[in-house]
Amino acid sequence: MPNPYFQFKQFTVYHDLCAMKVGIDGVLLGAWAPVDLSASRILDIGTGSGLIALMLAQRSSAMIDAIDLDAGAVRQAEINVAASDWNNRIMVHHQSLQDFANKFRSTYDLIVSNPPYFMSSLKAPDEARTRARHTDTLTHDELLKSALGLLKKTGRICVILPVNEGLQCMKSAQNFSLYCYQCVYVHPKPNVEAKRVLLEFGLNDRTTKVSSIEIETAERHQYSDAFTALGKDFYLKL
Repeated sequence: MPNPYFQFKQFTVYHDLCAMKVGIDGVLLGAWAPVDLSASRILDIGTGSGLIALMLAQRSSAMIDAIDLDAGAVRQAEINVAASDWNNRIMVHHQSLQDFANKFRSTYDLIVSNPPYFMSSLKAPDEARTRARHTDTLTHDELLKSALGLLKKTGRICVILPVNEGLQCMKSAQNFSLYCYQCVYVHPKPNVEAKRVLLEFGLNDRTTKVSSIEIETAERHQYSDAFTALGKDFYLKL
């Protein structure tokens, strides 16, 4: 039977109540997204287990709003946040992004999302897992439009997506006058095609910085130096 939780250095994430389990995508985004001690407010869209919100709380002193449409995910995030050292800085909301954007007038230094991304693939039989993986309830255009309305002028929007969907998201961002600051291709290991892209958007016109990162070395189960540098404050064995 799969373990119902994932233990990190400073917190534990249970994921038995939510559709999407702790995975490398969330860890990458939570460790990579640019945040510093000057950030006062962060928004995590589609928080799931609360993993990324907890990682960003560890990395900052910001107040964090974490939203999700799925009731099971919200309950899971509430449990994980309550057990953490940052329960006074993370607020979990059971709302869609669209409703949250209409209701709240806060603006954010950083908005992050490990969003639904499959636009045309076969649907999973589990309804909650389908919502978490597919864009039916939140298209990338809706994500960018709503996030833009919640973003400070100097703020950043960061997402992780499969490569094809990520490149389409970069094109969509142009329609909202959002500029791609960084595009990081994520390779499972050397000489293997990239499976994901990390994207950073903002409101200032600048040339996109394109780079790449490999998760493992050529030796199986051996993390690369670059991934180790990102994950060392979180993974127990790094």
